[in-house]
Amino acid sequence: MEKKFSALQRGSLTGQLQNQYFDLIIIGGGVTGAGIALDAASRGMKTALIEMQDFAAGTSSRSTKLIHGGLRYLKQLEIKLVAEVGKERAIVYKNAHHVTHPEVMLLPLIKGGSLSKIEAFLGLTLYDYLARVKKGERRKMLSKEEAILIEPLLRKDILTGGVSYYEYRTDDARLTIEILKKAFELGALAINYTKVTGFIYRREHIKGVKVKDLTTGTDYEVKGSQIINAGGPWVDEVSMLDNFAEGKKLHLTKGVHLVVDYIKLPLRHSVYFDVPDGRMIFAIPREGKTYIGTTDTDYYGKLEEPEITAKDRDYLLKACNSMFPGAPLSPSDVESGWAGLRPLVKGKGESPSAISRKDELFVSKTGLITIAGGKLTGYRKMAQRATNVAALRLEKGGKDYSSCSTKKIKLSGGDTGEDFEAFAKEKTQEGVAVGLPIEDAAFLAKTYGSNTTILFNYYKEAPYDKLLQARLQYAIEHEMAATLSDYFIRRTGGLYFNIAEVKKTMENAANNMAKLLSWSDEQKQLNIKELEGKINAIELINKV
Repeated sequence: MEKKFSALQRGSLTGQLQNQYFDLIIIGGGVTGAGIALDAASRGMKTALIEMQDFAAGTSSRSTKLIHGGLRYLKQLEIKLVAEVGKERAIVYKNAHHVTHPEVMLLPLIKGGSLSKIEAFLGLTLYDYLARVKKGERRKMLSKEEAILIEPLLRKDILTGGVSYYEYRTDDARLTIEILKKAFELGALAINYTKVTGFIYRREHIKGVKVKDLTTGTDYEVKGSQIINAGGPWVDEVSMLDNFAEGKKLHLTKGVHLVVDYIKLPLRHSVYFDVPDGRMIFAIPREGKTYIGTTDTDYYGKLEEPEITAKDRDYLLKACNSMFPGAPLSPSDVESGWAGLRPLVKGKGESPSAISRKDELFVSKTGLITIAGGKLTGYRKMAQRATNVAALRLEKGGKDYSSCSTKKIKLSGGDTGEDFEAFAKEKTQEGVAVGLPIEDAAFLAKTYGSNTTILFNYYKEAPYDKLLQARLQYAIEHEMAATLSDYFIRRTGGLYFNIAEVKKTMENAANNMAKLLSWSDEQKQLNIKELEGKINAIELINKV
C-alpha cells in the first residue's frame, strides 16, 4: 500500500499505533505538536502524535494568520522573544514559500498614540536589528502625506506620520498541516479524532496513553518512552489526567477576528493601528475580503467553540471605524469571523495583553513533559526545546538524538526553489495545459506549492466538479481530512473567507466525500448538519 497521510488508511494507522513502542508520543495536533513531531522524526525518534479533534482545530486555525515578529512585545521589553521570533519569520518563509507571503504593513502614527515618531524610529530600528530583517524589508519612516498616499482611508485629523515595514501573511491551519505531512514523510505517525483518556504507568512513571477513537468508539493503548503534552488550551485538561497532577498552568484569553467584504473596507495594505484602550489591532486585506482583529479578554468558557459576542464585535467595529471613518462598518457588514484561545502561562495580577507570550516547559513527577504558551511564529523553537528534553532522557539508552535540523527542512509543498513567483508561473502554465482556467491554476500553484502536480492529476481524472473534486480528493488522501468541516475550515479556509461559496458547494462536496470515504447516508447528513451549525453560528455574529 502506498504511504499517504490519508484518511483512507486510518484503520492501518490505528493498528500501527497499537503495535509499536514509540520513543515519543505527542498529545496535541496544533502547530506546536506538529513542530515537535517534525523535529523528533527528523532526529530519528520513533514518533506518534494524537489529536482529539482535527489537526489545527484549536488555536492553530484561529490566529491572526501572520508570521510576525511581535513588534508590540518591545513595549513590554520582551527583547529575547522579539529577537527569536523575528529570526524565525525568515526561517518559516524560507521553508514554506507557498504558505507564507511577504506583506507590507503600515503603522500609522497618531496624536496621543502609543508611539511617538522618535519611539517608532528607535523601536523599529531595534526590531530590524534583533530580527535580522533583510535590507529590502526594513522599516521606512513616512510623513503624514506619504502615509495618506499609501492608505487614503486613514483618519487624517489625528495622523502625524507612519512607518511601513514587512511581516508575513500565512494560512495557519495549512501551515500546521504542511508541517505534519513532512513529519509523516520522515516516519512520524499522526492521527486525528482520537482522544487521550488516561495514562499508562510503570513504577509511577508515564509510559503510554489510553485513547478512544472518536470515529468508531474503540478504546486502545499507545505505548512509549516519553510523552509530551502540547495540548494548547487543553494543556491543563491533559495534565489533570495524570494521577500526580500539580495544578493548573494556563491563563486563557480570547482573540476574535471579523471578516468583511473588501469593498466595505478596501485597504491598499495591511494596517496595524492603535485603539483607545492602549491595545493595537490589525486590518488585513486577503482574498477579496478584509479581516480585523484581535481582541484580548479573559476567557473561562468552553474550549471547543469559543463564541463571538456582540461586545467583541462592537469593540472591533468601533476601533476600525475610528481609524477608517471614510469606510464605516456596521454589524450587518460582518460576513464571517473566528474566535481563538491563547494558552498563556499564568502571571500574577497582569492584564490579558500584558501576560508574556513566552513559552514554558514543565516536567511532572511522572515524567510528563508539558509545553505551554508561545506564538505561532515561534513554533519551531518551541518544538526544539520540548524535543530536547525528551532527547536527553532517550539518550540514556545510548542513542544520540541531540541534533535539531528543522531550520533547513522544507515543509511539504515547500520544494519550490528560491524564486517562488517563477515557480508559480511555471506551474500555472502546467495547470492551463490540463484544462484549468488560468486563475484556478495560479491559485493552486500558490496554495499547494510543489504538491500542485498531484492536484492537477486529480483534476484531469475528475468527471465533474473538477476543481472541487481535485481539492477534496487531495485533502482526504494526502491531508487526512475526515469531515466536511475539516475541508471547508482547515484545508481551505472557505468558511472564513468565502462563506457564500461554501453554502453553494456544500451539497456537492458532501456527495464527493461520501463516495471517497464510503459514508452511509446518515454519516453524510450528520456532516452536513455539523457544517450548517457552524455556518449558522457565524451568521449570528451580525445579528447578536
